[in-house]
Amino acid sequence: MTNLRRTSLYSSYGTLPGVRCIDFGGWELPVQFSGIQKEHEAVRQLAGLFDVSHMGEFLVEGGEAQAFLQQVTTNDVRQLEPGQAQYSLLCYPDGGVVDDLLVYCKGTERYMLVVNASNIDKDWDWLIRHAPASVHLQNVSDDIALLALQGPEAAHILAAVTDTDMANLPSFRFRENVQLFGAKALVSRTGYTGEDGFEMYLPAAEAPAVWEGLLRSGEPHGLVPAGLGARDTLRFEARLPLYGQELSATISPLEAGLGFFVKLGKGDFIGRGALQRQKEQGIPRKLVGLELLDRGIPRAHYPVFAEGRHIGEVTTGTQSPTLKRNLGLALVDSRFSALFTPLEVEIRGKRLRAEVVATPFYKRSH
Repeated sequence: MTNLRRTSLYSSYGTLPGVRCIDFGGWELPVQFSGIQKEHEAVRQLAGLFDVSHMGEFLVEGGEAQAFLQQVTTNDVRQLEPGQAQYSLLCYPDGGVVDDLLVYCKGTERYMLVVNASNIDKDWDWLIRHAPASVHLQNVSDDIALLALQGPEAAHILAAVTDTDMANLPSFRFRENVQLFGAKALVSRTGYTGEDGFEMYLPAAEAPAVWEGLLRSGEPHGLVPAGLGARDTLRFEARLPLYGQELSATISPLEAGLGFFVKLGKGDFIGRGALQRQKEQGIPRKLVGLELLDRGIPRAHYPVFAEGRHIGEVTTGTQSPTLKRNLGLALVDSRFSALFTPLEVEIRGKRLRAEVVATPFYKRSH
């Protein structure tokens, strides 16, 4: 794999026995270390550590920073206080999605945006195009590494390696300058697995020491390194969207079931008019869960039928490692989105029986 980018952590795992790296959007990243099933189960039952340093980070600063983010994101940035994060989306004027992202409030005039790796350049261009001169934007993606510690044991593992009280940190809150193996990190109680967990942003050069220290300290708690394969099956079971599959320039947040993060009442923002009309006139397509009743596994882009008509397609599908059921997410005509609606999924020219089922497929017990 020539000309692929590597994170600063590659030197810590790139030559480990069993690790398998793939080309992921121009990055050489681990899809698995010991096996997707094993890593998935470790995160559900104990803990897993992910290298997600390929994600993008932008700083947004200035007296008009909040007003700017109100204009370009769908959620209400005014609800954030320093030390709080929120999930949000960037939309095009027609309601399609530029990207989904996290907004971190570091102060009333200081924010950090965390965006998808494959969209860094596109998102940056979009923000630069719409930012007033009074707002200072800085792309710090290359300077920051991101580690995700996820699973029921995550809080115990973190408590053993830092003096900062992270166990009582509420969800979607963060602390800055947390000492971890000699590095200062921004640590948030967020994640992409459906489990409790933390994400650690720190200088890229200092990430290997933190990665190795966490794995060493977390070993008695069952902590294992985990790759992109388990990250995808974990987020799928929790019905967390992946850009390019459940979200895109042609799929709106309302169609994807993310209306909670679209605050139409907050005032004007890019895409508001189109989303308001979509809500008033009826959302044409909806993202639903489906389960195959015949033997087979639904995969992305497989056509979905109802009453003999093509009504949509699968966006993500697999055999759930936790539930051992053949499940999928599918974007379908809203008229066929009710629970238990009979569907068919076409696999290799054959239509197999399926039905609409409730999502998320998995919820952690508190």
